[in-house]
Amino acid sequence: MDLNALETVLQKGGDTALNVFNAVAPRLLLAVIIVILALFTVGIVSRIVASVGRRFGLRRNLIDVLVMLARVGIWLLAGLLALTAVFPTITPARALTTLGLGSVAVGFAFKDTFENFVAGILILLREPFQIGDYVECADVEGKIEEITIRDTRIRRTDGQLVVMPNHTLFHQPVTVRTDQDLRRTSIVCGIAYGENLDAARETVLSAVQSVDTVRDDVKDVQVFAKAFGESSIEFEVAWWTGSKPYDIRSSRDQVIAAIKLALNEADIEIPFPYRTLTVNRPLDLRMVDDKEPYS
Repeated sequence: MDLNALETVLQKGGDTALNVFNAVAPRLLLAVIIVILALFTVGIVSRIVASVGRRFGLRRNLIDVLVMLARVGIWLLAGLLALTAVFPTITPARALTTLGLGSVAVGFAFKDTFENFVAGILILLREPFQIGDYVECADVEGKIEEITIRDTRIRRTDGQLVVMPNHTLFHQPVTVRTDQDLRRTSIVCGIAYGENLDAARETVLSAVQSVDTVRDDVKDVQVFAKAFGESSIEFEVAWWTGSKPYDIRSSRDQVIAAIKLALNEADIEIPFPYRTLTVNRPLDLRMVDDKEPYS
């Protein structure tokens, strides 16, 4: 190959590359500047969002979510501007269209993840329950320890940790046990048929009111005859106490002990089941010698 021809080709190639670089360099510089500005903007906006969230008393997890969304939005805008600066033929509208189609595909692939994410944001915004509340949902009952974007962590009363997806808490009914400081609880107490029911009612009422954990200063204690049982008249005894599970169990224990003691002192019978056997024909009875076995 002729050296002069090769030198001419290399010179033309170098000139072309230099021309391309001279044409692209300003665009690359502009894209770099956009990225640097986005970096500073992300830091400033993150601090502003966090400060405003703390001022309005938002949860820490919700503040983190808002900061993350602000960062994602800023970087997305900066990426579109930088891409448009480097490749002028790619307009923001075209980029958004391509991004939208890609988002649809990603959305189908990660449907459950996005559902939990959106449910987590709505839970943090609406605040139907808080960390420390005792809740029941989908046969899971316990204390809420942490609420994240994807899931909520519930510590059951037996010590086990349940990680529940947020979409379950969002779509299914949730019972918040500790939404209020007080909660009503009840037991059933049986009184013998032969006893004076009015006297028994007054005895039970006085016994329950004497228990420290019974908040009869806020809500009245209620004692109502409920049903005719097999061996007794059943009274439903209802009162108000603390809303935590331990408060309920402890108060029931004290109330049952107090009722038992009061009824014993008043000589009022708490019956056990009686069984009466009826034979529809006479029985043949005969004396059996002690030494003979019973037939």
